[in-house]
Amino acid sequence: MRNRQLVIKIPQVEASDMPDGMKQEFETTRPIEDIGIVILDNKQITITSSLIAALLENNCAVVSCDDRNMPVGLLLPLEGNTIQSERFKDQIEASLPLKKQMWQQTIQAKVANQAAVLEKCRDEKFPCMHIWAKDVSSGDRLNVEAKAAVFYWKNLFQCIFGLEEFTRGREGEPPNQLLNYGYAILRAIIARSLVGSGLLPTLGIHHRNRYNAYCLADDIMEPYRPFVDELVYEIIMRYGVPEHGIPKEIKHELLTIPTLDVMINDKKSPLMVAAGYTTASVARCFSGESRKIDYPRR
Repeated sequence: MRNRQLVIKIPQVEASDMPDGMKQEFETTRPIEDIGIVILDNKQITITSSLIAALLENNCAVVSCDDRNMPVGLLLPLEGNTIQSERFKDQIEASLPLKKQMWQQTIQAKVANQAAVLEKCRDEKFPCMHIWAKDVSSGDRLNVEAKAAVFYWKNLFQCIFGLEEFTRGREGEPPNQLLNYGYAILRAIIARSLVGSGLLPTLGIHHRNRYNAYCLADDIMEPYRPFVDELVYEIIMRYGVPEHGIPKEIKHELLTIPTLDVMINDKKSPLMVAAGYTTASVARCFSGESRKIDYPRR
């Protein structure tokens, strides 16, 4: 960090006999206040403690990747809102009926967005998806989410480069690795926004895995997943399905997820900004100011 700027340097250039003026041409700087997510995707990257602290102070999510270059860790600020303790209390004391109603809205929005993505990518109508979206009950008691997901994944990648039998799974065949990478970025975006809204990403409204530190983030990101799915579909159409790993040019495409245009509250907005609107509305639901979560639509 230098002058509140993130500074990226190449060690080999810094150690060379190159004139200082030429070295600066290989240096990249970005204002820390303009950064929402930093992804560390190379084993040779070193990052200073002062830079990490400055990023977290500005509510930036820092994501680290493993040996397979897949996101494996997420670092978030401890304090992200001035009335955080009050928001925590509201979240902890939320009633079961309220959480079931919030989950109902979440799945309705997810299935509706899946329907829109499916219809755009396949260029045909799927009325069953719209019917299922309307049929979601409080708490999704009949598990409409699962029924819609089976149909959605069966049809989204159908007849594209031999993906007739595509099955969605974290450890599944390509292009699952593209979806995993995209969802990891999306999860970081949502978790960052939750912290910024004074909420605990750990306490979910539906997900309850005792080993999951981001249950609420996993809940709230559900209606956003189809935007990642659509991007992956477009990537496949341009580059084909990578058999191993994720090529650099495809990673560049996936890193545009925070800036994808979405419609929220009848306005076009970058996905990262929309996430802030969504998590703010979640906080209002917990506090009793509202009963409606503002989700984006495709």
